This record gives sequence, structure tokens and C-alpha cells, in this order.
Amino acid sequence: MNNTERLLTLNRIRKLSRLMDTAIRIPGIGFRIGLDPIMGLIPGAGDLVSTAFSAYIIFLAARFSLPSPVLYRMVFNIGLEAVVGSIPLIGDLFDAFYKSNIRNLALLEQHLQVVDPELEEVAAVTPLPR
Repeated sequence: MNNTERLLTLNRIRKLSRLMDTAIRIPGIGFRIGLDPIMGLIPGAGDLVSTAFSAYIIFLAARFSLPSPVLYRMVFNIGLEAVVGSIPLIGDLFDAFYKSNIRNLALLEQHLQVVDPELEEVAAVTPLPR
């Protein structure tokens, strides 16, 4: 992947992670949730669809040649959220607070700061596509 493709992929990961975990601000308390806990309210299918979105984010992140421990941690985050998230009501609350996609985005950005700081600097000043 060239730098333009890498930047586009990073921005896609950021956009999807925020959509799934922090897209909606709850008025009055300022807490943010995304589509993940909302989809989790649909029995069975909601958790399956949100896990599929999360797996796609990991697929995109893997294109950055992540070391195995980072990739395993990302898969663990998604697996934990999928397993606990499947518990009715308690799982939806867990999804709202755990935010596995944002955690995985942070892992990816930490990796990029070490191995490709120039890309991270460009990404920081490049606005996210809407």
C-alpha cells in the first residue's frame, strides 16, 4: 500500500470505529454511544452484525502489517465484546462502555506512531471524510 492508500484506510478505520462506538452524544450527560450498543438491542442478529463490522475494521487494520500481539489484542477486544454483548441488557450496557472499536483504533494508532510517524502526522492534520 502506498501512503495515500494507507491514509485513506486509516481514515476509514477511524470513521467506522467512531460510528460504531461514539457517534451519538446523549444530551444532558454528554456520554457518547455508537451503533454497536443500539444494534445489540436486536436479539441475536444485532450482535452478529456489529461483530461483523468490528471484524471488518480488524481486516482493514491488518493491512498495516501489525505485529501478532497487537492483532491478537484487537481480536480479544472484539471477542470479549461479542461474548459479553450477547447477554441481554447487561451486554448492551457493556457494549456502550467497553467500546472495543475505539480501543482497537488506539492500538493501531500507537503502532503507527512507532513504525510510521509521518503517516500519523499527516493523518492528524487531514480532516476525516464525512
